[in-house]
Amino acid sequence: MELRHLRYFIAVAEEAHITRAAERLGMQQPPLSQQIRALERELDVQLLRRLPRGVELTEAGRALLADARAILAHIDHAFTTTRRTARGELGRLVVGFTSSAPFHPFVPPVIRAFRDGAPDIALTLEEGGTIELIDDLRHERVDAAFVRTHVTDPTGLTVNPLLEEAMLLALPATHTLAAGSADGPPLPLAALAAETFVVYRRHSGPGLYDAIIAACHAAGFSPQISQEAPRIVSTLNLVAAGLGIALVPASLRRMQMDGVAYRALLGTPQPRAPLLLATRRADTSAVVRRFIDLVRQTARTFPHPALSG
Repeated sequence: MELRHLRYFIAVAEEAHITRAAERLGMQQPPLSQQIRALERELDVQLLRRLPRGVELTEAGRALLADARAILAHIDHAFTTTRRTARGELGRLVVGFTSSAPFHPFVPPVIRAFRDGAPDIALTLEEGGTIELIDDLRHERVDAAFVRTHVTDPTGLTVNPLLEEAMLLALPATHTLAAGSADGPPLPLAALAAETFVVYRRHSGPGLYDAIIAACHAAGFSPQISQEAPRIVSTLNLVAAGLGIALVPASLRRMQMDGVAYRALLGTPQPRAPLLLATRRADTSAVVRRFIDLVRQTARTFPHPALSG
């Protein structure tokens, strides 16, 4: 039995007339009659009673009609689901992000745009450090990850640079360099030579750590480091506690943490904080491709030059 036999039978049952059913199916009446008789022979039952004007279902025919409709509806649903999955409209997506990524004005809107554009995709968000997220990617626990530092070993991965933003000086609100206000004027990096620094630990984010150290060296000094924080956001807690100053991505200013003031940095060199999207290079998921395409396209037109400059 083929699916077309069920479609032929349903058309005849609904029309109660073989000629009208043939017209509906776009075929001739004799071949349709032959197909119905072949179906009856295969099942070894009579499905239709021939009447002077049309046909009517037997009890066996009524039983088959209900199941045939259910079978074809299930098949149609399966085909639709398959096509939508291939187009990236159905499935699941796990997106990882570092603790500072949600504060970047690019990340929440692009995730919201993806969710709104693909409401039938099950979207899960997972927070972690860069090293953890890269390991999660390789072990297929996440499908894509927003990270804030360059990946030292990108084997098997594709790392898409999206945007860069300036880094700001974060310092205790009571510090003399806070100038008695929430935001003082820009400072040259060399003015921080005598300060104690809190940094994002190198193991978690070697790119940011190295950029800060290199910028300080270029400004003529080696920074005195008192604490290494496990997360970028954690550095602000240590700054608020008075344990030192820190250079953080400009978007973290949006946290407005009590006890922390911010100063822009003047002149060059200045460290920059990247925003990157890491994915598995061999991933063939249509859902992941759709997410990557949206993120990359949005990044190209992102309207925040002060952050992306």
